[in-house]
Amino acid sequence: MKDKKIALSKSTRRSFIKKGALASSIFIVPRHVLGGAGYLAPSDRLNLAAIGAGGKGASDIRNASVDGREKVVALCDVDFGGSAKASVERFPKAKKYADYREMLDKEKDIDAVTISTPDHVHAPAASYAMQRGKHVYVQKPMTHNIREARTLTQMARDNKIVSQMGNQGGSNALLNMVQKWIDDGKIGAVSKVQIWTNRPVWPQGGAMPAPDPSLKPDSLDWNLWLGPAEKKPYIPNLAPFSWRGWWDYGTGALGDVGCHLIDIPFRTLKLKYPTGAECSVGSVFSEMWTPDYHPEGCPASSFITLNFDATEKTKAPIEMTWSDGGIRPSHPDIIPADSDIGGKDSQNGVMIIGEKGIITTNINDSSPLMPKLYLNDGTTEFGPQTEPNLEPEYGHQRKWVNACKAGFDSELHKGLTSSFDYAGPMTETVLMGNLAIRSYLLRRENAKGDMEFFGRKKLLWDGENMRITNLEEANEFVGQQFRKGWEV
Repeated sequence: MKDKKIALSKSTRRSFIKKGALASSIFIVPRHVLGGAGYLAPSDRLNLAAIGAGGKGASDIRNASVDGREKVVALCDVDFGGSAKASVERFPKAKKYADYREMLDKEKDIDAVTISTPDHVHAPAASYAMQRGKHVYVQKPMTHNIREARTLTQMARDNKIVSQMGNQGGSNALLNMVQKWIDDGKIGAVSKVQIWTNRPVWPQGGAMPAPDPSLKPDSLDWNLWLGPAEKKPYIPNLAPFSWRGWWDYGTGALGDVGCHLIDIPFRTLKLKYPTGAECSVGSVFSEMWTPDYHPEGCPASSFITLNFDATEKTKAPIEMTWSDGGIRPSHPDIIPADSDIGGKDSQNGVMIIGEKGIITTNINDSSPLMPKLYLNDGTTEFGPQTEPNLEPEYGHQRKWVNACKAGFDSELHKGLTSSFDYAGPMTETVLMGNLAIRSYLLRRENAKGDMEFFGRKKLLWDGENMRITNLEEANEFVGQQFRKGWEV
């Protein structure tokens, strides 16, 4: 396959970068010896590009450049009239593109790309880059659906791509404290995990706004923004942020913070694919007290239960619950009534519940919120009061860049906290919650002519084969159709 051959080829320059990085771990020559203070040989610099240069993309490419240590050669964004201006000002020599496909085809010297687009473009962009041998850093959630996550995970292995998902909390050193408490058996056998969030904090749960092409900003390329999604007239206010609440483009509250919060128990308990999922969602009622039905959009609130088999860390099956829309679990008796659970004001958090006590935390995004241990006997143990790592986003992007230089088989790549080998299965778990939500909204006309919701049951999941085994109709949400020219 032609693309695969391109992906597997190694330029002399890229080989030099990898060999040089490996050698530098043995003997480091000071920069001033090579060429004066601040000198860095051009051949040692990674050529970076951003797909999505505004919003989160601006900080991703900035952090990946490591204060100018690496070279940003190209920026891609569908609207350089918006927040992407900051990246243009920071990297004035970088070439600008609206279409990432054109950028990757023309800029042959790109080594690695950051991808910080709406969720529905993550997999098409990452796939296009990896087929051309580019290392990839992809914002969370890694993909828009489960099949994409499985595909990208395998593609990264096959093409020897250094990968990282942008759930930067995974690089927070405070996770080591949670892991040690689990490994030391502090809370005993774990059987339950509770996770909650105040998201969504964007419009969600109602009908999609009506199209109005007259309101489209002149600087926005709407067709490229739609990418793999169905072509339709411009819909006001979806870009740059409110797209999160619509299935064609986003993944709701789960996609926004699930890869931060679910990451904590998934990582520390060594969970695998869930075995079952069920959910309920909050109803929106009209003036006539009839339920509104908006299957194209995420609900304003949901409650999801995921089941997992026992692991070496849990010794027993795990029940994980997720609630969004501001619904949080009850305050446990062993935690003082006036204390927050999870984060500030208890708005977001995780509780890992064992037979001897509870770990509660909120190590998500860039929040340095300390984990807390409460034991049934009254013993408590808290994390440090100060931020343990002042580096931007715990060095999550920098570590990826260093691993790109060292190569796919390097210890640096193996040490990344969210390479696709880990991030793929974890993302699938997050998106399994959305599969349950979308199945919950399935309905059809029964023999009496009434509409019935037939998907409201516990879904049994065969993770290895990516299939719901007891509701065939639910499997339509495992993957999706792509617009021609944007396939994964």
